[in-house]
Parts: sequence; C-alpha cells; structure tokens
Amino acid sequence: MKVMKALPEIRLETARPTLDARPLEKRVGLIALATDHTSEVDFRRMVASERIGVYVARIPYANPTTPENLRKMQPSLSAGAALILPDETLDAVCYSCTSASVVIGDAEIEAAIQAAKPGVPVVTPPMAGMRGLNAFGVKRISILTPYTVETSRPMAAYFGAHGFDIQSFTCLGFEDDREMARIRPASLIEMARKVTHPQADALFVSCTALRAALAVPGMEDAIGRPVVTSNQASAWNCLRLCGDETPRPEFGRLWTKPLAQ
Repeated sequence: MKVMKALPEIRLETARPTLDARPLEKRVGLIALATDHTSEVDFRRMVASERIGVYVARIPYANPTTPENLRKMQPSLSAGAALILPDETLDAVCYSCTSASVVIGDAEIEAAIQAAKPGVPVVTPPMAGMRGLNAFGVKRISILTPYTVETSRPMAAYFGAHGFDIQSFTCLGFEDDREMARIRPASLIEMARKVTHPQADALFVSCTALRAALAVPGMEDAIGRPVVTSNQASAWNCLRLCGDETPRPEFGRLWTKPLAQ
C-alpha cells in the first residue's frame, strides 16, 4: 500500500503583484460561423501579435449557403458578441461572413453587436472590402464569389448601391462553405486572371471561407491590379482601428494603405 506524504502548508502571499491595465494593449473580437475553417487562421496570421489579441466566438450556422440560411444567423449575433470577454471593452468586432452581411445589412449587424458591446466599432467583410477599394480610389471593379447565382445577387446589389461600377461578376456555384475552404489558393490565382474584366481597376474576391488572403500577392501579379478579399480587408480594417498603420505588402497592396471610410 502506497503511503501518501504529508501535504505542505499552503501560505498566502499578502504582497500583491503589479497588474497591467490589460493583458494585451488592443482587443479584436471575431464572430465566426460554426462551420468556418479560415477566419481564425487568417486573423491569427494577420492581426494577432504581442500587442493585439484576437478573441473568437462561434455562432450556429447550417449549410447550404442560401440567403434564407444566412439570414437565420442574425438573432445569434448579440449572444455571440456577449461571449467575447464579457463586461470588457473591445477595440473592434468583426462579423466574419460576407454573404450574410449583405443579406442582413451592415446597420442591422452593427446594432445587434453593439447591443452586447455598446459603442464598439463593427466591421463586416463587405464593408471592409468597400473601404479597401475606396483606399485605391477605384470604382470600376470585377467581383468573384464562390457562391451560387442566388446568393451572389445580394452581393452585386450591395456594391452597386455603394457606387461601384461592376464590370464583371463571376460565381463558382458552391453551396457549402466547408467546400469553399478547400479551394486551393493557386486555383484562385488562375481564376482571378480569367474573370477580371479588362476595364476593371480592381478585383474583389468575396467569402471569408476562401483561403484567398494567401493568394492576394499572386492574384495581383496575375492581373496587374489591386485585389481586395474578404479576410484580407477585414483584418486590415481591424488593425487600422487598433492604430496599427504598419505597411505589410506581403498581404497585398491594400496593406500599404491607410483606412478609407
């Protein structure tokens, strides 16, 4: 029979250690879909640092990617935001779904998130994409999405309503965001070359599921014009809101630009 040694006396130290105001200087909240393979990875690579923390909550989502299913996420946004560092302030919150953002609406998403986090700056991928395109001063664009035609229509309406002249719009017909995440970045480079209209001044590649941020430099080399993607623009927008203006051209031309509203 094994004999237990006597436990040591536990002493309470009365001198309190010095506390920092925050564990990290800046805080970015990320609301991701339950099925998302890509947003957390991209934000960890592009946003997180010793100065900036990325804090993630996931909300329910079920495929297929249709306007009806996308709209069903709206009631979960407040609860998702509330789970990110409860009762603590954030410097930005990104809702990481491009197609749902255009279906639900930027203002509605902002209201739902700010119900849990009053006053926090809210970023959506189409909003960040629009700001990214504005940073280049372009209006004539091509758009590439992985969605069906039905799910792509609200995207076309969104950018058209914000004054962009859509020279071409191409979709790939995928219905499952988990399959969208499996599209090879190299394939996106070839697709960018194929779908960018000769008269377009930039290409917007939609969808936070796509690993498009990895392909931005290759796409820009292929078409000779700026490329803005959902996660690349969202991460850039969040960093700029945190006061980080560091040029990082390895993430594309956009990352050399200041934030344009």
